[in-house]
Amino acid sequence: MHSRCYTISLMAVFQIKNNGTLIDNLTALGYTRTKIKQMLSHRAIEVNGKAVKDLRHPLLKGDTISVSKGKKETKAAPSLGIKIIYEDDAVIIVDKPAGLLTIASETEKTRTAYYQLNDYLMQKSQGAGERIFIVHRLDRDTSGLIVFAKTEAVKRQLQGNWKDIEKRYYAIVEGTPVKKEGEIVSRLNETRSLRVYSDPHSDEAKLAKTKYRVLKHGPEYALLDILLETGRKNQIRVHLADIGHPVAGDKKYGALTDPFKRLGLHSYLLLFKHPVTGLPMRFESKMPDRWSGLELSAVLNYK
Repeated sequence: MHSRCYTISLMAVFQIKNNGTLIDNLTALGYTRTKIKQMLSHRAIEVNGKAVKDLRHPLLKGDTISVSKGKKETKAAPSLGIKIIYEDDAVIIVDKPAGLLTIASETEKTRTAYYQLNDYLMQKSQGAGERIFIVHRLDRDTSGLIVFAKTEAVKRQLQGNWKDIEKRYYAIVEGTPVKKEGEIVSRLNETRSLRVYSDPHSDEAKLAKTKYRVLKHGPEYALLDILLETGRKNQIRVHLADIGHPVAGDKKYGALTDPFKRLGLHSYLLLFKHPVTGLPMRFESKMPDRWSGLELSAVLNYK
């Protein structure tokens, strides 16, 4: 296993106290006009989560400016493809590849996002005792965004406000739902063999809600935008199978095909308030390379 580097995007976030323009506010914070122009040309400045290009972009009280400080590479344990896209003293946001566990299983202890990030923090802080805390998980074969906490208090706060965190996924499913937009609601239970299923009868089953919208479709597959309203284990996979459109590549829940040689599920958006500052935080992960462009078009067979 080869040692790699973690790519870390560093950002400074400011909240606007008075109405004004972008350049007025950033120069007041100590940035030079030349530096601001340079950052704008590299799309390194965002207002309320969206990149801006204009020096005179108007700002209102309460708006947030995010300024990228660039990227640095930090030597750590093998990254296994993990990308750290944001880090501060409270949270770490990572982009996990398909095929990597979030946390350890009975058979795998170290090839996990959790282990790799703890190892990274240990090396970064030179043994100062920093660690991460699990807030939520992605299935091994699901790619995309995960938020980890750096303190137990932050973990509890994020989990306590989980219903207020916007979580969106791309899903490639077999066939196309008759309703191009809808909500799937059921109560989920789990067998001893760890298979999750909808169970309307058991008091132990937990309520789960999933909204979906068809973005594109062809004769055999469809690309859906999924809004996860609750965070149950395997929820999206079970719910889409329940309506007769299992996630492509998901043999466990009834898929018959595997066009991308991986599960057709990707967590692409997290939107939440920072647990310490209260500022709005928005993170997006682009569609996996093999899903974009001609290959996705060929699979969906749309025009």
